[in-house]
Amino acid sequence: MENRADLSSILPFLPLTLRASSLAWPERALDSLKALSMGPAVSRVDSGEVLFDFILDLRDLMELYSQPSLSSKAPDGFSLFFDQLVSRMDAKVWFEETVPSLAKLLLKLPSLLECHYRNSDELSGQRFSGLRILNSQDAGIVFLTQELIAALLACALFCLFPTKNRNAKHLPIINFDQLFATLPYDSKHCQEHKVKCLIHYFERICRNTQTNGIISFQRKVLPYQKSSSSTIYYPESDFWNNSTASLCPFKVVNLGFIEDQEYEALEVDFANEYLGGGALSRGCVQEEIRFMINPELIIGMLFMAGMRDNESIEIIGVERFSKYLGYGSSFRFIGDYIDTKPFDLIGRRKTRIIAIDALYGPKIAQYETRCILREANKALCGFLTQLNYQHNVGNSQGSSETFDDLENSCSNNSKFECGKGNNELMEIDERIGISTGNWGCGAFGGDPEIKSIIQWLAASQACRPFMHYYTFEEPSLQRLQEVTEWIMDHKWTVSDLWQILIEYASQRLKRETKLGFFTWILPQSNYTSNSNYTSQ
Repeated sequence: MENRADLSSILPFLPLTLRASSLAWPERALDSLKALSMGPAVSRVDSGEVLFDFILDLRDLMELYSQPSLSSKAPDGFSLFFDQLVSRMDAKVWFEETVPSLAKLLLKLPSLLECHYRNSDELSGQRFSGLRILNSQDAGIVFLTQELIAALLACALFCLFPTKNRNAKHLPIINFDQLFATLPYDSKHCQEHKVKCLIHYFERICRNTQTNGIISFQRKVLPYQKSSSSTIYYPESDFWNNSTASLCPFKVVNLGFIEDQEYEALEVDFANEYLGGGALSRGCVQEEIRFMINPELIIGMLFMAGMRDNESIEIIGVERFSKYLGYGSSFRFIGDYIDTKPFDLIGRRKTRIIAIDALYGPKIAQYETRCILREANKALCGFLTQLNYQHNVGNSQGSSETFDDLENSCSNNSKFECGKGNNELMEIDERIGISTGNWGCGAFGGDPEIKSIIQWLAASQACRPFMHYYTFEEPSLQRLQEVTEWIMDHKWTVSDLWQILIEYASQRLKRETKLGFFTWILPQSNYTSNSNYTSQ
């Protein structure tokens, strides 16, 4: 175990030690965890206040006192939630049944991790491909079982992950102390309901021992420069300007949510540069909500460093546990959700999520070509079938194959062969489209009309068979269906639409037009009663 490069990279950020080639809990902490596993009659942990005191004592036994302190308001949050916000009956079940079960799961963590490292190389087809820090520009994939993820998330709940040097590694926060610290100031109650989603997850996994699915976390990278080892690389504007790829079918969905879509599709996470965004703090919009109803996503925050412009993160296999209503301050947990998604050949649920971060607060600069190019390439990085990309890299060493070959493959409707490391188990399905919405809009300040078109360009260039666009009833997108149908009727290519988009953006920058893109692009005869709308 001590010779594994993957384990060596993550070990400083795990609560375990490596002794005699085996992973283990620090000896002084082991007795406390065993006591906790025996219930409140032994551990005396029967309230939120006492639970947090136990957490502090456990951290001291693990010698985490040299680590950054937990949030000063976290004890108030634990006490408020478990001693006041939940019913006495629910609290009784939590402390008498769930907490001891979580302690037992924590006691299994060393053996779960050792099993993971034994199996990881075989599953991925690569050496040292187990749980590790995936730094920026470090393309790679990690496979984790649901049971291992549950044990790691229990560490996050009990605030046991060492956090020193996480900032230096550009890693997001991972312990739950900051989330609980928001509760005393939660006048709208959305933070309370985020915690309720997570507590419901822990209750579910403690009742159900059949959490044996697999989840993959993949960092996808478009290299900035062409090299002998990369056949697909970060394209410049000329590439988009000259693409002959056809535009994929586009469907507008005005009601519903991306996570409820019933097709084979890659579901877009409107991500922060740091995976999860404010999921474990004050955030409560699209990405944070997704991380609450699919809590297994959170463990990606343990080892995925922040994304740069040429990176995305794809996560396949997470289970949904919660139903909800609302958005932002109106977010509410409303009950249990039974996920019926089928599994793929290696045991992953066919829930595919792609995290791509948009420019934040771009204002007028979003109409500059460099910004449009950045957003198009970011989406393309996410939408490309990375396994195809990796396969082509491996089979074209020294060739002149470039993005032009990707373009030609799309326009000619050709298909790539691909597989995992041993070319057997990983599935590629040309039916997998894109389900997305107002990426980079809202709090990020992007123009919804422009962002919808940019994503369409990227999905088409990535050879995706369709795009389903959820408008969330955004007023500026009332004519989206009309515009996309008009463009499809004219059989435009990616190049045609790119050139028109750049021309419009140039006019916006020069203040030659104040019209929204949809009104600007449609001929006068297509104007409707809302034709005077100006995009903000």
